[in-house]
This record gives sequence, C-alpha cells and structure tokens, in this order.
Amino acid sequence: MIAALAASLGVSANDPTFWIPLVFMGLLFLLIAGGVVLDGFDIGVGMLLPLAPAHERGRMMGLLSPWRDANEFWPLLGIGLCAAAFPLSWGVVFGRLYGPLALMALGLMLRSVSFEFRIRARAETKPRWIFGFCLGSLATAFGQGLILGRIATGYQTASGYGWFTVLIGLCVVAAYGLLGAAWLVMRVDGDLQRRAARWARHAIRWTAVGMVGTSVMLGLANAGIFYKWSNPGGLATVVGVWAVMLLCFSFVEMLLVRVPRHESAYHWLPFVLCVVLIWLMLAGLAYSLFPYLILDDMTLWDGTASIESMRLVLSAAVVGAPVVLIFNLWAYRSVFGKERRS
Repeated sequence: MIAALAASLGVSANDPTFWIPLVFMGLLFLLIAGGVVLDGFDIGVGMLLPLAPAHERGRMMGLLSPWRDANEFWPLLGIGLCAAAFPLSWGVVFGRLYGPLALMALGLMLRSVSFEFRIRARAETKPRWIFGFCLGSLATAFGQGLILGRIATGYQTASGYGWFTVLIGLCVVAAYGLLGAAWLVMRVDGDLQRRAARWARHAIRWTAVGMVGTSVMLGLANAGIFYKWSNPGGLATVVGVWAVMLLCFSFVEMLLVRVPRHESAYHWLPFVLCVVLIWLMLAGLAYSLFPYLILDDMTLWDGTASIESMRLVLSAAVVGAPVVLIFNLWAYRSVFGKERRS
C-alpha cells in the first residue's frame, strides 16, 4: 500500500520527501490520541464538578493536581508540531474551523487560569474558580466536538449538517464526561465513586451515539471513504473494529452496574476500556481520512514545509521526544492508583 501510494506521487518510498511527512503524521496522531486520553479525564472531571456535592468539588480538583502541568503540554506540542511540519495547511484549517478552534482555545485558557487562581484564592472565592474550571472544560470539550462534527460532514454548511455538528459536539462532551467519571471510579471509593459510576452510565449511551453517528456520516458524506470501508479488505477491518468496540461498551456497562454494590479489584477496568474505545475511534478516523489533511482537498505532501525545514524539526523531535516521554511517564506513574487520603 505504501509503495503504491509513493508511486502514485511519482517518488520512491525511500525518498525523504515521501516518508518524513508520514513520520510527522504518525507523531501528530500519537500526540492527539495521548492528549485526548490523558487530558481527557482532566476535562471530564472538570465538567462533572457541578454534579458533585459542594464538599467534594475541592477534592476532585485536588485529585487532578499531579497531572495538570503535564496535561497542558499535549495541545501545545500538537499545535506546534502541526504548524512546523504542515504550515501550508494552517490557512485552510483555520478558514474552515476557526469557530471551534477559537472556542477550544478560550476553554483551555479559562481552565488553566481558573485552576491556578483557585489554589491561591480565599475560601469564599474558590467556588467561582471551580465554576470557571468547569465552564472552561465544557468549552474545550464542545469545541473539539464541533471540530469532529465539521470533519465528519466534510465541512458542508447546510443547516442539517450544522445541527449534526452540534449533536456530535454534545456527544464529545458526554465522551469526556465518561472518561472523567471512569477515572474517578478507579481513583476513589465511597459515595463519590458510586456517583461517578452513575454519571458514567448516563454518559456512555451518548458516547455510543456520537461514535456511531460520526462513522455513519463519514461514509455517507464522502464516497471515497464509503468505498474504502466497503471493499472486502476494508469491510473486514471495519467489522472487526466495531465488534471490539461493542464488546468494550458492553463490558463497561456491566462493570459500572456492579460498582455501587460490590468491592472489586477491577475498578480500573472501565477506564482502560474507555481508553481503548477512544483510541479505536481515533484510529478509525485516521484510517478513513488518510492520506488527507483536508479531505479531498489537501494531502500530507501538499501541506508540508520544505524538506530542509522538516529535517530540522525532525532532528529536534528525535532529541526532545525521549526527554518529553520520560517526563510524562514520571508525571503519570500513579494515574491508575487509588487516592491516598491523608
């Protein structure tokens, strides 16, 4: 497949002008997937704050403290890498996604400011910053959902597609809520854990609606994607992925039902299965869109910088990536552990 793709571009698969953009796209996918999961539970917990009792909200934000700095790293590095590797795509991307991207950026800024100010605020003003963190989390999640909806509809602007985009935005909010609630089920015990299990059970249904809706719209809105899925090789892949996703949804639901009534050593499993679901969805989206940055408009190779610039950025990534990886492994080393109450 790779050799045929290179031949269609008139280059060899060993030519740096062909494989370096692929390397950068792989790195960008890993950053997006890592950010959605590792920053995702942070966003999810933030959105769930108003549903928790007032005396638990400070505890929930305190649970996020060890990973806040690491979580802020993902979107910044992803944007920087995309800007450095694919500068020619920025005008097109911003032209079609400026609204959702602006909403997401405002949400990220509000979350960061609210989290830091809450730590230093007087007791009577802390609820305001907790509300700000919740509002920023909601804006970030909804902005990302609007981006997904716009991509799924092929950037079409008819009113029906607009309402579908809003629906997907709300479903992504639910997906982040599911991820945050599953993380709380894994991290805490007692009443907050039982509440989190109920929140997750409500959110999982809308998450499933969003995933199914995105998949159906991708196939209906673009004939090329429909053909990729419907040929014998693609159909087998799609059926296999959806079978795994159905099993994950079913197991998460069954495990969450048991949380209020049973102590279990497997309270980490719903979170892990939710991570698998999100990674499968992102992998399916990448498979559907490849090799385009902008579907049917701009490929990876159309949006790249000069090969000399990409070599320089890749050299910096080779040096910096191990440092970043070590930092994040250290920061997230206890993300699966139970809360330690002092």
